Amino acid sequence: MSAAGHLARRRPRRTHLGDEDGCRQARDVASAGHGPEDGGPRWGVEPVAEPEVRLEQRSQVTLRTVLTVCFTVLGVMILATLVVKTRVALTLTGIAALLALSLEHGVSRLEKRGLKRWLAIALVLLALFLAVSALGLLVIPDLVEQVDALVTQWPQLWRQVRGTGILRALNLRLHSLGWNERLEEATPALAGPLPELLMSAIGGVVGLLGGMLTVFFLVVFMLVFGGGVLNRLLELSRPDHRMRYVRVLRNIYTATGGYLSGITLICAINATLTTTMLAVLGMPFYLPLGVASGFSSLVPYAGPIIAGGLITLLTLVTGGAWKALAVFVYFLLYGQLEGNVMAPLVFKRTVHVNPLLTLLAVLFCVELAGIVGAVVAVPVAATVQIIVREVLLFRQERRGTAVLPMES
Repeated sequence: MSAAGHLARRRPRRTHLGDEDGCRQARDVASAGHGPEDGGPRWGVEPVAEPEVRLEQRSQVTLRTVLTVCFTVLGVMILATLVVKTRVALTLTGIAALLALSLEHGVSRLEKRGLKRWLAIALVLLALFLAVSALGLLVIPDLVEQVDALVTQWPQLWRQVRGTGILRALNLRLHSLGWNERLEEATPALAGPLPELLMSAIGGVVGLLGGMLTVFFLVVFMLVFGGGVLNRLLELSRPDHRMRYVRVLRNIYTATGGYLSGITLICAINATLTTTMLAVLGMPFYLPLGVASGFSSLVPYAGPIIAGGLITLLTLVTGGAWKALAVFVYFLLYGQLEGNVMAPLVFKRTVHVNPLLTLLAVLFCVELAGIVGAVVAVPVAATVQIIVREVLLFRQERRGTAVLPMES
């Protein structure tokens, strides 16, 4: 074999050895962590640095948010001003609405029996007028006589009340605190004759009569046209929200009507029991004091306490210590009966308002509308609670979760 043939046969073998050396070098580079298997740069390619991306954090307070907050605050201020300026009209409207709701139950029952609505309204109003007239004929003559005697003897009774040991001790305590002079300046007319107070209150009586007439006409118009107005407003609402509005109105109607029926029964029981007890003890002013005690139940918690304390003091100066003690014990027992038996039946089964919320509602409503505010505090609290619960229910439904029932 020639030398050229021998070289031709060995040339591929030399090439194969070169490939093996290249593969071995590639494996060595990969094992050193500089190859693409370890995320390194490719062979022969310079690494390129990635640009740093910075995200700008834009403020979430937009012009729309600022305008929304400003207009909301402005709207609340305007609403508060309107409430303060028109509180008399709002009070009369609220009383009329409560009376209309209470009478609506009777009207609805008569309608279910086949009577037309206008006839049912007329019968309910006639029955109310006859009941009030009969009660007035039975009570008003004796009531006027005893009120006249109370007015005549009031200055002497007031001096005797202030001369009792309890008020003397309280007077000394207030004097040591520096409050006695303020009370004397705040209530100077109580020591004088009541006829002067009555003369100064004639304008108030006339205003009361005008208010009663206004409330009567508002009640009639609410019974006649109130349902139609509500139906038209519901027709204007969105169809998917209409049933929710109907449910809110139905709950308010049930709660408020049930509360008014129950509180009327409580007032009647209070007036009857107190009048009977004072008449048995021989109190000279048992009728007006019993009626006043009955009306005191309209103010939750505080009303019966204040009425009981005043009647006990008057009994002390007119009937002696033993009769005053009997009256005190009676009001203690009746307070337990009303607070633990009758009131829970009314508040729990009709309005479902927590006692703390009721007390807060009484405080705020008294500050806003006086005695009338205290009377309507519980229905207002029940209405607000129903609306708030429905709003929370709507928000929870949008999130796909359920609402836990509110504790009463």
